[in-house]
Amino acid sequence: MKKMSQTKEKLLQVGFDLMWNSSYGSVSVDEICKRAGINKGSFYHFFPSKADLAVAAHEEHWREKRPELDRIFSPQVPPLERIHRWCEYMYEVQKQKAEQYGHVCGCPYSSMGAEVATQDEKIRAKSEELMDCGRKYIESAIADAIRADLGSVTDPVRASQRIVSVSIGMLVEAKVENDLERLRDLEPTILRLLGAKTVPA
Repeated sequence: MKKMSQTKEKLLQVGFDLMWNSSYGSVSVDEICKRAGINKGSFYHFFPSKADLAVAAHEEHWREKRPELDRIFSPQVPPLERIHRWCEYMYEVQKQKAEQYGHVCGCPYSSMGAEVATQDEKIRAKSEELMDCGRKYIESAIADAIRADLGSVTDPVRASQRIVSVSIGMLVEAKVENDLERLRDLEPTILRLLGAKTVPA
């Protein structure tokens, strides 16, 4: 049982990394199996298709990163400090991936969702779901900032939607230009959108 579990985990990790590094369409089941050192029979034992692997791999990635987001967005942390820490986290994740792969990788959820949104409903829906899970962390920070009178916005849902749109746009620019420094503008842009009255030290 342990070996079966390890095989599945390996397929999830390798599949996710390959898709994030390049794209969903450019990665084949054969390549995933070859990189993982696992035969195709084992692949299809766990996943009916590459799309099913992609959905499961993105769910697993979210499960792994959620504790860090819980820490960043802890209610014990002042609201604008949560935004600051999140922006730093975004930059560091992209920096680590750029060092690993040699180029900026962007957001795995929005990248894959945009790539196959008109081709595979399972993947589109999962990308939307996970992006919304991330947005809700930002929404909670904005709601607390509003209660503390730290900004001029009044609707945390709409404000969080705008912030997600801006962050995805900057991640796309950073990926296209292969320039991490694009992400340095994320925090000041978000604070301006919030009409923030104070800026984290």
